[in-house]
Amino acid sequence: MVKLDEQEVKIIREIIRNPRISDNAIAKKTRVPVMTVNRKRKALEESEIINYYADIKHGEDGIQDFSAEQLYIVQFKIRITKQEVLDKLRGDKTLKRFNAEHVISSYVGEKEGHLALIMIVNAHSQRELPESFNAFIVPMLNKNLGDDCILSVTTTRILEPIRHHHNYIHHVNIEKGRIKDDWPDDFIFVDRGSYYKER
Repeated sequence: MVKLDEQEVKIIREIIRNPRISDNAIAKKTRVPVMTVNRKRKALEESEIINYYADIKHGEDGIQDFSAEQLYIVQFKIRITKQEVLDKLRGDKTLKRFNAEHVISSYVGEKEGHLALIMIVNAHSQRELPESFNAFIVPMLNKNLGDDCILSVTTTRILEPIRHHHNYIHHVNIEKGRIKDDWPDDFIFVDRGSYYKER
């Protein structure tokens, strides 16, 4: 377990506000010396405690190439292991291209004692979602994990995203691609220690 110090919490909070912020700007806002900001930021990146992502709006209020999203929970038969799922799916080259286009996020989880693959999948229309799932995902799972690997599939239609990565709330605190300047520090979650200590 990594425990963040006070300076690291301040640095991460500024990066959450604006991932493109410079070390100099962080130093000015936090009063942490710029060399310390640089050293700590590099260490946080190298240890993969912080990662950077670009979030593209694909739906109706974005570039409008996908208008449907659905949560899929694929429950596997009892013989399937987590390591098997991770190894086989990470190594599938055709899956990588499909995932980049259609899988918004995916997780390995557990449902009722069985290993499960949890995915949010998008498509151009609601009608295309089951087509993509049945034509691509099911055959890919069968190819990698065996023809009888799937025990059950549960779906839930997603209507509107609300919150991402603890802190990003579209239509509320995002403006010009980053958190609004007037969004209070108290509402930015970094870790439990700092979050509850500041209250």
